[in-house]
Amino acid sequence: MSESPRQLMEQEIGPVTILFGYENGKYPDGNAILVKGAQETVVIDPCLGVVARKDRLPRVDRVFHSHAHEDHLSGSHLFADVPWYVHGEDLAGVQSLDGMMAMYGVEGPGQPLFRRMIETQFNYMPNEDARTFSDGDRFDLGGVTIEVLHTPGHTGGHCAFIVDWGDAASRFVFLGDIELTGFGPYYGDACSSLESFETSVERLRHIDARWWLTFHHKGLFEPREHFLERLDEYAAVIQSRERRLLEFLVEPHSMDEIVAHRFVYRPGADGNMIENIERRSMERHLERLMRSGAVVRLEGPRYLTVAGE
Repeated sequence: MSESPRQLMEQEIGPVTILFGYENGKYPDGNAILVKGAQETVVIDPCLGVVARKDRLPRVDRVFHSHAHEDHLSGSHLFADVPWYVHGEDLAGVQSLDGMMAMYGVEGPGQPLFRRMIETQFNYMPNEDARTFSDGDRFDLGGVTIEVLHTPGHTGGHCAFIVDWGDAASRFVFLGDIELTGFGPYYGDACSSLESFETSVERLRHIDARWWLTFHHKGLFEPREHFLERLDEYAAVIQSRERRLLEFLVEPHSMDEIVAHRFVYRPGADGNMIENIERRSMERHLERLMRSGAVVRLEGPRYLTVAGE
């Protein structure tokens, strides 16, 4: 690993160059990768750390996006002359800012400020000609392949990428926003899905690879056993939220009371975005718990855990 200007770190693993962001990719930054084959070079999730390196980037032939959130597209404008790719479920967020805002589902007085931040701080540039990939698509760069692994939940089109240049001992997985943090999975956007996130986590358990990289916070994991331990801890946050919600609903509460209690964020966390995310996340848990019969909806409406649950 070598230190570059302004304390940006880089690491080469076979044909993969990890472009670490500040503080291991802490938001608003992230960890991008360059994948170089004999014929092509691909950049995945060009972010603010890529912008900071713009004077020393190699020639790039394609841009891949794990999904259409602003921090994953903030360096894409540097590659306006090459094709951009994203899963079809997230295409609207790359094609227009209105499309991205619809994916987020941001409501209330904070929306204009959020739009402005995406345009300025994150250099948002729409690309109506963006192309799509699908689960299982493989791109041969010349002795190196990138396989698309559709891992929805965070967004409908969220994808991970498997970089392969040999056997499992030389395989690298870019996880995007499956971040493995103590915060846990994020499924609070209008386009998110709790059940899809759980399915994606389960799918990753069966991928054989040596290296695993998150876009934010945790960074690089090696070997696979270490990754699996963190994946288990990460997935367990979903069950923790649901258990705490059931305990809270031993007495009936309204949705506003559930949101104010905070199950995703820490108690006291405030802001329009946090309110929206907390509400959507808990709505998804409530829908599942009501389908299973663990929670009932009372007049008001209020929600109550069924005795014995």
